Amino acid sequence: MNIHAQAQTTKLIRAEIKASPLSERRPAEKYNITRSTVRKWKGREKQDDLSHRPHNMQTTMSSEQEAVVIEIRKSLFLPLGDLVAITREFIHPDVSRSGIACCLKRHGLSNLKQMLRDQADAEGRPKLAVKGFKDYEPGFVHIDVKYLPQMADESSRTYLFVAID
Repeated sequence: MNIHAQAQTTKLIRAEIKASPLSERRPAEKYNITRSTVRKWKGREKQDDLSHRPHNMQTTMSSEQEAVVIEIRKSLFLPLGDLVAITREFIHPDVSRSGIACCLKRHGLSNLKQMLRDQADAEGRPKLAVKGFKDYEPGFVHIDVKYLPQMADESSRTYLFVAID
């Protein structure tokens, strides 16, 4: 039965209100509810509570832009923060973090760990090859450069240098 947690009427009471030839005042007094509630249940076809969620999703991205974001998530397995940064930089500058999170939820891609588990083979090894560092001979240093996102209080972009001996 789909009844709201704070509803003062049950399906049986709602059916009785619907079938009642009395005015709105009598059932309202009998069941201690408002006349507008009686009017609502007299006008409804079913006695179930309807959803209070919006019927149309208010998104700022077009369906094509959402498709690009979904494809990026599926192919690169980026975390939400990185996906937000890429989306704002290249796809839609006004998109919100929660908007992207809702988009991922709608398409069943909100849980990154689950996506990675789904990509694993029968033996539990990830299908995506995990790259290790290249084996260098002694004396060489492996250096990676990562571009960090520009923060609001910074005037230029910063870099992270990682060196492994």
